[in-house]
Order: sequence, then C-alpha cells, then structure tokens
Amino acid sequence: MIPDVPALVDVEGVRPRVDGLLEAYVGRLRRVLAATGGDTDRLADAAAQMLSGGKRLRAAFCYWSWRAHGGVPGTPEADAVLRVGAALELFQAAALFHDDVMDDSDTRRGFPAAHREFARLHDEHGLTGDAGRFGVAAAILLGDLTLVASEEEFSEALAGAPAARARAARIVFDLMRTEVTIGQYLDVLAQALPWGADPRTDEERARQVIRAKAARYSVEHPIVLGAALADADEAELAGCRELGLPLGEAFQLRDDLLGVFGDPGATGKPAGDDLREGKRTVLVARALARASDGSDDGTADLLRASLGDRALTDDAVAQLADAIARTGAPDDVEELIDELAGRAFRLIAARGWADPAASQLVALAHAAVDRHA
Repeated sequence: MIPDVPALVDVEGVRPRVDGLLEAYVGRLRRVLAATGGDTDRLADAAAQMLSGGKRLRAAFCYWSWRAHGGVPGTPEADAVLRVGAALELFQAAALFHDDVMDDSDTRRGFPAAHREFARLHDEHGLTGDAGRFGVAAAILLGDLTLVASEEEFSEALAGAPAARARAARIVFDLMRTEVTIGQYLDVLAQALPWGADPRTDEERARQVIRAKAARYSVEHPIVLGAALADADEAELAGCRELGLPLGEAFQLRDDLLGVFGDPGATGKPAGDDLREGKRTVLVARALARASDGSDDGTADLLRASLGDRALTDDAVAQLADAIARTGAPDDVEELIDELAGRAFRLIAARGWADPAASQLVALAHAAVDRHA
C-alpha cells in the first residue's frame, strides 16, 4: 500500500507548523509590498500559491533525521529545525519559479506557471511591450524573493544555535544551493546537446543531472541537515549521505515516470508535458537504447523527431508514450528505482535508529518512491 503522505508529514505537527511559518512569511511579504506603494499584490499572490502546494517531504526528512539523531520534540531546538524545514520549502519554491522559466512550462501544480500567469495579466491590462518577457521577468523576481526569504528563515533558525552546530548546518545548506544551481545549468546544457545518437551517454548525462539538480536537494541534503542540527558527527553525516543519494535518485526517477504516465489530476500537470518540453530523462534514454538495440528504427525515429515538439497534440503525446511503453523502458526504470530504493532501505536499517524516527523515515522513503503524484 502506498503511504498516505499528508498523514506522514502531519506527525508531530511537521506540516501544520511549517505551513504556519510559510503563511507568516507571505504575510510579511504582503506588508513589505504594501509599503512600496506600487502595484505588487500579484507577487504575494503568486508566492502564496506556490507555497500552498507541495508535500513538505523535504521538511519532514530534515525533521525526522533530527529526531533519529537524538532530537527531542517540543523543545526550542525542534522549533529551529522546523524553521529550517520552512527554509527548505522556500528554497524549493525559488527553484520551481526559475525552473518553470527555464523549461518554459505551462503549468505548476494544476495552475498556470507564474511566467504564464503574469504574461496573461500583461495582456489583460493592455500593458506595453512583450507579454512573454514581462512574465519571465516577474517569475525570475519571484524566484529571487523566495530565495531571499529562504536565507532569512535559515539564518533566523540558527540565530541562537551553538557555533559548531550553526557552522555544520550552514555548510550543508550552502552546498545544497550551490549544487542545485550547477544542476540547473547541467540540465540546460543537456537540453542543448545532441540527443539520441548515443543513448547510453544520454542516460549517464541524465543521471548526472538528477544527482546534482534533484536527488541531493530533495532527499540527501535534508536528511544530512537534520543530522547536523542534532550535532551528529562526521561518520553519522557520511552515513546519511550514503543512504540519501540513492533514495533521492529513486525519487526523481519516479517523477520522470509520472511526467509521462502520471494522472494529471494527481500530478497537477497535463500528461506528457515532459515530452513536449523535451526533458532528457533516463526513461527516454532507455527507450532510445532499447529501440536501437532492437533495430526498431520506427520508434527511435519517432522519439528523436517528437521529443521537445511543443505542438504535439494530446493524441500524438499518447502515441509517443505508448511507443516508450512498448520498448520496455518503463520497466527498466522501475527496476532501477527498486535497486536504488532497496539500497537506501538497507542502509537505513543498518543505522540502528530508534522508533518512532526510524519507522517515520522508512515510511517517508516509501512515500517518496512509491507515490502516484
């Protein structure tokens, strides 16, 4: 049975308390914007919409890793960890605002992506200039605002912490932000490089992007961060990195499958949007490799010609998804998810963490890799 994510992240009040911190940030943002006297309400609305979504898995991984390493609930230290969780969610919002611009995405969590919404507002109000450029500019600035907020929340969380703890946590947080930025560039570069001539090289490049852009910041760094906030030693931090990376890879590989075969009602994105956007995923690389190995030139040619075609109709997207499925590539990716997640579960068991933290982390790990959205 797939774990109930909302129920998991509600344990010990993680979600409601992080949500409360995010709502407080939006309130502060509205006051700052109002003080400017300009027409800026839409910025706060867009930030609120982005921050109202999400599963809070990053915050939960951080919190329960802290608990696994000796953190005690109901203490000032617990409040600080939850503020770090809010900082992680704010950083994710910043990354999503920017990522949607770079991918030229149409939707995010069932709503128009920010750059699309601001372009629409430009047209609706008859503003001068290019609506698309206006929307992109607004979305970039929204990403910048939430990035600033993430730093503020993190700094406030550690304001009263012992120097060694604050330093250890800061190292993890700064590395996470640097790696995601580098990963975004690697993703942009991968989109610009020739695709399909050597599917195995394509797959390795896709996994490199996954590790830098998604796996570490989605799972590994939140788990390591929680341990650092509990004053874990270097051996314990290394153990968290060892299990967090394969679990993060499995998390992103699941996301890639959902991007092609997911239910739009659950994912908040139209089915096949990843295909229209031309995302260079392990799934597509495996499909090309299998088509090439099987001398299925028709499927290989279809993939090369169709991937990244934004004019694809829904029927064409369905045809492309069916072609990918017929190669057996989705089964390959499922096997890879099982392999990576299995490694992570064995390493979690080997840590010898006490309950309830151990059980919660295992359940969160299952939620990350077994989800439908």
